[in-house]
Amino acid sequence: MVETVLLVGVVASVFVGFNIGGSSTGITWGPSVGAGIVSKTTAAAVMTVFVFLGGMTVGRNVMDTLSEGIIDVELTLAAGVAILFFIGLGMLIANIFGVPVPTSMTTVGAIAGLGLATDTLNYEMIAGIITWWIVTPIIGLWVGVLIGRYVYPWVNEQVTITKSDGPLLALERGDRVPKPTLGPNTTSTELATTIAVLVIGCYMAFSAGASNVPNAAAPLVGTADGLEDTTAIIVATLAISLGGFTIARRTMDSVGGELSDIPLLAALFVMVTASTITTVLSWAGIPISLVMATVMTIVGIGWGRATRPITVREAVTRDPETADIELGAIVSEEKVDEAAPAIGEPESEDVLRGDELFNPRAIIKYVSMWVIGPSMSTLLAYGFFAVVPGVA
Repeated sequence: MVETVLLVGVVASVFVGFNIGGSSTGITWGPSVGAGIVSKTTAAAVMTVFVFLGGMTVGRNVMDTLSEGIIDVELTLAAGVAILFFIGLGMLIANIFGVPVPTSMTTVGAIAGLGLATDTLNYEMIAGIITWWIVTPIIGLWVGVLIGRYVYPWVNEQVTITKSDGPLLALERGDRVPKPTLGPNTTSTELATTIAVLVIGCYMAFSAGASNVPNAAAPLVGTADGLEDTTAIIVATLAISLGGFTIARRTMDSVGGELSDIPLLAALFVMVTASTITTVLSWAGIPISLVMATVMTIVGIGWGRATRPITVREAVTRDPETADIELGAIVSEEKVDEAAPAIGEPESEDVLRGDELFNPRAIIKYVSMWVIGPSMSTLLAYGFFAVVPGVA
C-alpha cells in the first residue's frame, strides 16, 4: 500500500515539476531565444543543469521550510501526495487564466490549509512568509525604478546587443592544435555581450531551481515513508527538464507578449534583479515566486525610465495632470551614438513613440492570481483535510 501511494506521489511530483519547467524555462530563456542568442534546445539543456544546482544548494533551505517549518507535525505520505494534488490544481487554475503560476505561493497555501485543518499551523512562520510576499513586489518595483531612471539609459548608450550571421566562434587550424577564434562576422563586443547574456540566463536558472525545485520535492521529503532529499531533488529536476524541452518551447516564443515588449538589455536588468531577490530569499528559507519579482521589476524599470522627463522635485510639487510621462519610453531604445536626455529634459520623438511598456489589465490579472492562487489552494486543502482528517 505504501509503495502504491509513493508511486502516486512521484507521479504527482513529476506533473508539478513538468508544469514548473514549462513556465520557468520560458521566463528564464525567452528573451535570449527571441534574440537568436541561444536555441530552444540549448536553453532547456542549460536550464536543467542550473536548476539542479539551485535545488541541491540554496533550494534545500526552502525545502526545510516547506517540509518542517510551516506545520508543527511530520507529514504523512498520503498528506504529501494530497498537497501535491492541490499544488497541481492551483497551477491548472492559473494556466486556465494564462498567467505564470505562483508555484511557491500555491505550495505554501496547500500546506497552510493542512495546518489550519489539523490545528498544527506555525503562525509565526506563515506570518513571516506572507510579509515577504508583500515586501518582495515593493522591492522589485523600486529597484526597477532606480535602474530605469538612472542606470538603464546610461548603459544603453554604451552597449548594443546584436547577433551577427554565422557562428559565434570558429576553429583556426593553422597550427597542429586548433585554436578557437571569433566567427567570420563576430566582433569582440558581440562575444562579450553574448557571454554576459548566457551567464545571466544561467544565474536566473539557478534562482529558478532554488525557488521551484522544493515545490515539487518537499511534500514527499517531509513524510515518514517518502523520498530522501537528494532523490526528490533529482526527480523534480528531471520533471522540470522535461517541461523545459517540451511545453516551454511555446512559452519561450510567447513570453512577454502580453505583459511587456521590452528590449533584451532591459530584460537582462530584470533577470539579474529578480534572480538576486529570489536567490537571497531562498537562501533565507523563504518560499518566494520568481514570477512575482520579475513582473514588478519590469513595471519598475518602465516607470523609472518613463519619469526621466521630470525631476524628483517636480514629481513631488507639480500638478500630476501637467507631468508629461510616457509609459512607452523604454520600448524604443535610444541609439548608441546619442546620449539619453538628462533628468528633467524632454525625450526625443523616437523614444516617445511605441506601444505602452506594460498592459495595466495584465498587471491586475497577475497580481490577482498571486492572491487567488494561494487562497484557493489553502481553502481546498483545508476543506479536504477537515473532511478527511485521517489522511493527515
